[in-house]
Amino acid sequence: MGQSPRRATIKDVARSAGVSYQTVSRAMNDRTDIDPETKRRVLAVAAELGYRPSRFARGLVTAQTTTIGLVVPDVGNPFFPEVIAGVIEAASRRDWHVVVVSGQGAAALRSLTTQVDAVVGYLDRTDTESWDARIPLVLLDQEHPVAGSGVVSVDVDSGVRAGMAHLLAAGHREIGMIDCAADCDRSQRRRSFLGVLGEHRLDAADSRVERAEQSVEGGFGAAGRLLERHPEVTALFAFNDLVAVGALRQLRARGLRVPRDCAVLGFDGLALGEWIEPALTTVRIDKKRLGELAVAEVERLLDDPAAQRRIPVLRPELVVRASA
Repeated sequence: MGQSPRRATIKDVARSAGVSYQTVSRAMNDRTDIDPETKRRVLAVAAELGYRPSRFARGLVTAQTTTIGLVVPDVGNPFFPEVIAGVIEAASRRDWHVVVVSGQGAAALRSLTTQVDAVVGYLDRTDTESWDARIPLVLLDQEHPVAGSGVVSVDVDSGVRAGMAHLLAAGHREIGMIDCAADCDRSQRRRSFLGVLGEHRLDAADSRVERAEQSVEGGFGAAGRLLERHPEVTALFAFNDLVAVGALRQLRARGLRVPRDCAVLGFDGLALGEWIEPALTTVRIDKKRLGELAVAEVERLLDDPAAQRRIPVLRPELVVRASA
């Protein structure tokens, strides 16, 4: 994908037309308290620069509330409602609104472009091919950022390494992984898992990794297939907590004791992990903080998308419970 053009801002128009930001807003909002010749000049500059006034810019004059579109792939996965809550809480402190769309990313983006001032979302590479670069976009936990977009990164590698260090310290040497499905666009968890095995001279064969849909059912089936190939496995690292719950059910169905016969490590840190039996050891992502960082990125892009920035990075933490 080629580089997206930089979105022209109200500051660009004001600078080129030699007027204030407020004058640009008046011209773009067809206000009467502006000299007609100045208005014509501002509109000509805006057209030349391809400036499209966002609802945020119009709000500078009309006091209209800023609205963020939030794209999540599946509200049925309890990880995403926690992220949604974090975004809504951070947005509400700014008196902003949030519109939540669940489903395929590309279709969601198209549906939001005329309704919102900016978009935050879990979006894969193909989702953003039709993205309108003039609308600020903030990607969450994305390994392949889009040029010109904001990003809130999760330090997946440090999280996986913390979890694997815990398994290794407990004496596990035969470790398998239940990864996300083949079309998943997030492979850092698998790369880090295999990297740790290689560094410790342990079996890092591809057969040690089984693919699964990101669900309890997916984890149940994948754990069964993995254990059929490698009955010697004494610990399973799951792509997320839902998959880990499915793995726990598979182990129980086989009459295996957790963690004595086989330990289970999850990822994401869902609230449900504390209440299952045995309670799930997991690598927790602070979903509330993720939402705060995403909304702060939106604010930065709306204010000045060309400003120098440092990508916010969220570091997960290991939460040790009974399953590993």
